[in-house]
Amino acid sequence: MKVGIRVPPCAPVGRLVEIARDAERGGLDQVWFPDSQLLWRDVFAVATAAAGATSRIAVGTAVTNLVTRHPSVLASAARTVAELAPGRFVLGAGVGNSSVAPIGRRPATSARLRAGIDMIRALLAGEAVDFGEGAVSRLRDPVRVPIVLAASGPKNLRLAGEIADGAILLSGVSPEPLAAAVAKVREGGGDRGPVPITASAFCRVTDDLERDARELKPICAAIAQGGGGPFLAMAGVDVRAPERLPDVYPDLVHAEDWDAAVRACDEYVSDAAAVRFAQTFCLFGTAGEIVDRLAAVRAAGVDAVFLQHVGSYDLPDALLAGVADHVLPRLRASSAA
Repeated sequence: MKVGIRVPPCAPVGRLVEIARDAERGGLDQVWFPDSQLLWRDVFAVATAAAGATSRIAVGTAVTNLVTRHPSVLASAARTVAELAPGRFVLGAGVGNSSVAPIGRRPATSARLRAGIDMIRALLAGEAVDFGEGAVSRLRDPVRVPIVLAASGPKNLRLAGEIADGAILLSGVSPEPLAAAVAKVREGGGDRGPVPITASAFCRVTDDLERDARELKPICAAIAQGGGGPFLAMAGVDVRAPERLPDVYPDLVHAEDWDAAVRACDEYVSDAAAVRFAQTFCLFGTAGEIVDRLAAVRAAGVDAVFLQHVGSYDLPDALLAGVADHVLPRLRASSAA
């Protein structure tokens, strides 16, 4: 199983390059950079710097979008990074969320994702594309770049299986939702054969779950407010959906003051619910516990995990150290046994 880490581009580019190098030296397989133009540095500038400073680790966007970026722009940017890291760059795309909401745009529909991904793939294959209004153009010097689609709902999960080179599942690692998501991707893939699947999960190597699970409360509240309360309840996570989310900038999941966001969610998410969420949907626990859970994730048909820390404006140094020093050695040893 491949192991990757999410690195928000929240620091000067030189520091981001350092953590990409640290991830490579630590034995991780992938480093993923999210795209949100007002929150972080430009994802393609960062990916270019990271690609040029590493030699083995895969570099990807997790994820960019087709609302703020035109498909022709994405194709050109992907081609440029891929030239620096042949066979190592992955273009991850999704509906938009934190890129689109702060500027008053709506996330991409499934139809827009399909059309945009088809257009990007054609351009990267050197084909001419009809952009409408009589404009038919092609991309000079195209290169092959795998395109993966991040998805959580059934329609986009099936779409990932149908048209993408891989899927990033956004439903966490709870067994039942994970199995359902994998099944939807496989359903979309039909006769294409297995589509590589990456599961995204919040992760913390800790021996004090009760203390550290509190940081997940804003995530739980946002899921419940978005209609996911029954979904959480099926896994034993009892969360009261707020009528409106606390007024946190820019939003609850990307709060600039995470401690304040946690306190604002105390009335909706109990400590016990946060612990249950950490145990069920996330990879929180000791290194041994995390490795045991990864074995179950792999058995569910997942090829890679995409680990992320809680927070948008600090780097995952602690998570990287915990995974590289304690989780990966155990995981590799268990795989070799």
